[in-house]
Amino acid sequence: MNVQPYLIPLQSAVFEEEIKKSVFITHLAHTPSVEAAKAFIEGVKAEHASARHNCWGFVAGRPEDSMKWGFSDDGEPSGTAGKPILAQLSGSGVGEISAVVTRYSGGIKLGTGGLVKAYGGGVQQALKLLQTLEKKITTHLRLELDYGFMSIAQSIMAQHQAIEVESDYGVQVTLIVEIEVSEVDSFTQSMINKSGAKALVSQVKE
Repeated sequence: MNVQPYLIPLQSAVFEEEIKKSVFITHLAHTPSVEAAKAFIEGVKAEHASARHNCWGFVAGRPEDSMKWGFSDDGEPSGTAGKPILAQLSGSGVGEISAVVTRYSGGIKLGTGGLVKAYGGGVQQALKLLQTLEKKITTHLRLELDYGFMSIAQSIMAQHQAIEVESDYGVQVTLIVEIEVSEVDSFTQSMINKSGAKALVSQVKE
């Protein structure tokens, strides 16, 4: 499992341009799953039902996870729309993103090279407008410790940016914390070392 953070769209973006009387509208959106990607594509198709083509591509997981990629030329000549759209998305380093490029045809043929440029270029321009944020890969840990160790535990949590999400103050303190996967090993080691192995750290089943 890759635990490195990656970029995802913060919000949707739209870029519109006219090329030889054809209007191309590129819609980008955050789609965290293949199902979300398909729902977004269907939504744009419904909104632009009168358009000649709604071509699309999506990267519905980590940017490099090609198992969650998809694309369609939607009636354009094979390889002229879906592939250039996907190439821009997969090359952007942004994950969980879908693009639909709507084309209202103006009657002038663009040729295969022109189409590739129009569809790929529209996505490239839309990506420049896109605001992104970093998605951190987190997990949950259970901590069981004595009251006397709380202040040290809280300082270790702060060092590793672990966030307390649940707490139970019984005979001992039980905390559930959310932490980046990449921090788990060093966090666990610090807890064990500084508590003289009295603090118990275990993985919460997700």
